[in-house]
Amino acid sequence: MTSRYRSSESTHSADSPSPRRRSVVKAAAATVVLAGPLAAAVPARAADEAPAFLHGVASGDPLPDGVLLWTRVTPTAQAIPGSGLGPDTPVDWVVAQDRALTNIVAKGTVTATAASDHTVKADVRGLRPATDYWFRFSAGGTDSPVARTRTAPAADAAVPGLRFGVVSCANWEAGYFSAYRHLAARGDLDAWLHLGDYIYEYGTGEYGTRDTVVRQHAPAHEIVTLADYRTRHGRYKTDADLQALHAAAPVVAIWDDHEFANDAWSGGAENHTEGAEGIWTARQAAAKQAYFEWMPVRPALAGTTYRRLRFGKLADLSLLDLRSFRSQQVAVGNGSVDDPDRTLTGRAQLDWLKAGLKASDTTWRLVGNSVMISPFAIGSLTADLLKPLAELLGLPKEGLALNTDQWDGYTDDRREILAHLRSNAIRNTVFLTGDIHMAWANDVPVDAGTYPLSPSAATEFVVTSVTSDNLDDLAKAPEGTISAVAAPVIRAANRHVHWVDTDRHGYGVLDITAERAQMDYYVLSDRTRASATSAWQRSYRTRSGTQKVERSYSPV
Repeated sequence: MTSRYRSSESTHSADSPSPRRRSVVKAAAATVVLAGPLAAAVPARAADEAPAFLHGVASGDPLPDGVLLWTRVTPTAQAIPGSGLGPDTPVDWVVAQDRALTNIVAKGTVTATAASDHTVKADVRGLRPATDYWFRFSAGGTDSPVARTRTAPAADAAVPGLRFGVVSCANWEAGYFSAYRHLAARGDLDAWLHLGDYIYEYGTGEYGTRDTVVRQHAPAHEIVTLADYRTRHGRYKTDADLQALHAAAPVVAIWDDHEFANDAWSGGAENHTEGAEGIWTARQAAAKQAYFEWMPVRPALAGTTYRRLRFGKLADLSLLDLRSFRSQQVAVGNGSVDDPDRTLTGRAQLDWLKAGLKASDTTWRLVGNSVMISPFAIGSLTADLLKPLAELLGLPKEGLALNTDQWDGYTDDRREILAHLRSNAIRNTVFLTGDIHMAWANDVPVDAGTYPLSPSAATEFVVTSVTSDNLDDLAKAPEGTISAVAAPVIRAANRHVHWVDTDRHGYGVLDITAERAQMDYYVLSDRTRASATSAWQRSYRTRSGTQKVERSYSPV
């Protein structure tokens, strides 16, 4: 297919120990003190300067008639993220049909206050579908950068194609966000998907960086309070490459655990000590508040990120929240992963997902999914031997999963959604997944023990991490050497896995037409270099009606 290229019109300003607690690649291993760290979160400015837009501008959650605009204004030098300081500041915004902002189609004013950490949002409506727009904020005589956004196609539009950037897992201290820069430079994205771990909660040197902190985040300690989470979000949004991508296309984002704490669940987290680190409900509420302040995301329900967007007749996108409602994770090898009283999604969200998939009249049903739904087991038996043995020994019925934080730890939810797809003949469901710091192309089998003799209910494309440690980083081995050994072993034990790369960092580009959905996988030359180059690695696609993944030999 010939590439659809739309020129980018956006502008933008241009030693640690091993992880403290859990290994970084989860599936691979069987109030505030303002000095110092907080002040480092933004560049220094003279006290008499005008308001500044130090954290860029962004847009998100595109609709056929609108889009959500975001920025953060720094009204005074003291009003840094998390400080709680600074006056109320009127912020004007304009949306235009041209980059020069001469043909203005919408404008308004919002007020930045300390109560929202001086972040502001404008939910702009009345725009035309499938159209590029440019926008800018202004405050006190200072203008923000001009940025591009794009509305979604009309709900009933026959859309020839869509193209989305796909990313996850960006650890500030482990390297630079070159993946964002390369996606921004494409200029052909309808939107980009962030599938979780936009920020990380750990203190300096406490999370995987291959024993080298490339650049220190702020605050230096583990984030726990609302001020902490605000400061960390503020640090991330000073990154020039992240600002460039936000200024190039709208984002559609969901959270995973590190926006809260490692292996978060509804009642706590692995990386949370009740009492010593406060009360979990307070920490969770602080993390959610900071997230919604700092991200151009519309909460569909109070305190969640599950919602659905539609892109004409070609695709709809169901976005999941797999942290707010889940039961606590169980130990590896524990048969209670099959317990129907345990849930990953929560009953209301699972029913919402099932109803949306069944009612959908689009060609493709995309699911933004923060943890892998495809089974991942080592040494699994065929179903005829596994099930009676599991029942006898109290083992998981779908094999010994290595990562009970993902859908493998909540098999009843997975069986229910896959049975729903099969019994209702729902085709063309594609799960888009992050979290695991590896790249995968999978069929999603109804019964992994008998696959491929039994059917596949969906397909799954998993993108690797932007910077967070993967297997070669944990082993401190040359890139590619671990994958060369591990990938054949993984595929031999998981016949639904078409490809896995355990070692590289990068991003994906999802290209969709009525005939197929294809993920192009790109890798970075060196996450520790700001000037890292990007190269196409592989492509996989699923053809309409097949529920199977196949290799494609060129990007689109």
